[in-house]
Amino acid sequence: MTDHPGAGSPWSRFPEELTGLDGELLTGERIPRWAAEDFGHTVHAPPLAVLSPRSVRDVREVVAAAARRGIPVAARGGGHSVHGQAQAPGGIVIDMTPLGRVVRMSDTEVTVEGGALWRDVVAATLPHGRTPPVLTDYLGTSVGGTLSVGGIGGMSHRHGVQTDCVLSLDVVTGAGEEVRCSPDRNRDLFDAVRAGLSQCALVVRATLRLERAPARVRRYVLPYDGLAEYLADQHRLAHEGRFGYLEGQPTPQPDGTWHHLMEAVAHQPCDRAAWPPDDRDLLGDLAFRRGAEEIEELDYADFLDRMTPGEALLRETGEWFHPHPWLNLFVPGAAAHSVVSTTLAGLTRHELGNSGLVLLYPVPTARIRTPLLRLPDDDTMYLFALLRTAPGDDPAARDAMTAANREIYDRARAAGAVAYPVNTLRMSPEDWRAHFGPVWDRLARARRRYDPAGVLTPGQGLAY
Repeated sequence: MTDHPGAGSPWSRFPEELTGLDGELLTGERIPRWAAEDFGHTVHAPPLAVLSPRSVRDVREVVAAAARRGIPVAARGGGHSVHGQAQAPGGIVIDMTPLGRVVRMSDTEVTVEGGALWRDVVAATLPHGRTPPVLTDYLGTSVGGTLSVGGIGGMSHRHGVQTDCVLSLDVVTGAGEEVRCSPDRNRDLFDAVRAGLSQCALVVRATLRLERAPARVRRYVLPYDGLAEYLADQHRLAHEGRFGYLEGQPTPQPDGTWHHLMEAVAHQPCDRAAWPPDDRDLLGDLAFRRGAEEIEELDYADFLDRMTPGEALLRETGEWFHPHPWLNLFVPGAAAHSVVSTTLAGLTRHELGNSGLVLLYPVPTARIRTPLLRLPDDDTMYLFALLRTAPGDDPAARDAMTAANREIYDRARAAGAVAYPVNTLRMSPEDWRAHFGPVWDRLARARRRYDPAGVLTPGQGLAY
């Protein structure tokens, strides 16, 4: 691991000044290897220290001291970033997982610490018949992590993104100050933190809206031979709200073509007498290939946890630890067919990777109310995600996938798409300015006010 710099550096005497911490500041050989890595395995950036906090005060003290010396700081939750976004080369990584408690809950809201994983949140709420309105497919990410980018999932066509379901946040700013913010209190900070890429403050506690959780769901996997029919049905279902969950996957075929699987999930209503639903009522007007559909009924908890067996298998085979050069785009509905068809025509199963997959599903843009989450100019957008896996022993393949991401991004952006910023994508400061567009000045002002030393989350690559 990296040794400490000499006496003339900003790091000089820094660890010795933090002797009153409740947790630990790990330096030298005590720094864990994971602090220089993430799920993407495309960036390796060792920090000079890792904070393992036992209190919010620890976070305040370390961030304030780092700000005084201009030492970069990044918070790391579930470690699911894919391009070094939660790393702090030559700085301090704050391991947020010790701050992972569910603090309190009621029928309408739950307060959790920023390092809590979403699987911990639903484990606490489901026994009481409650759930957050929007969950991402993978529950091993942290609350603070997904709130820093938006948090999209199969419920977003009804409820927006996770940042739209936040009632209030407790944050530590880049100056080391703990502040509570909400729609009615410090609104400028509230809007700068949600989907603000951790540029102004770190989430240490979040109060989230809850709704009634269905006990059961009915899951439909519907095959489509043509992209046009698939997109048309998805668009209609997204705006109707017929299903509680709506996603889908283009799937490569042996002959080089692509078929499309729509995943639609009906939630059990409050009136149990109306369950199970009539499949003919839900599916009768859709254009999928009849006779090849799959239908199953699940407990809601099992549906939410459906990725756990796959994760276990990927860990066993080792592919979980391979590079993941991912690209996530928000594509306007009007350009979805051209962007998707062009991209898939140039993508082979080999270029996707053994465990790679593609996601494609719609969200009405009016559902999203988070100012910093950039959206295409259309009443409907499609999340188009290329979730690739590169061979663990082939850096050239990893780099080729990363380079392809840039080509696809540039082509999609010319068609009106924007990045959902959780990517293995080299973004220049000019790219970021163009990405945020009309809200760039708002973010820059908030950064200057709440992180005047500019120490937070350098891995995102923004410059002001």
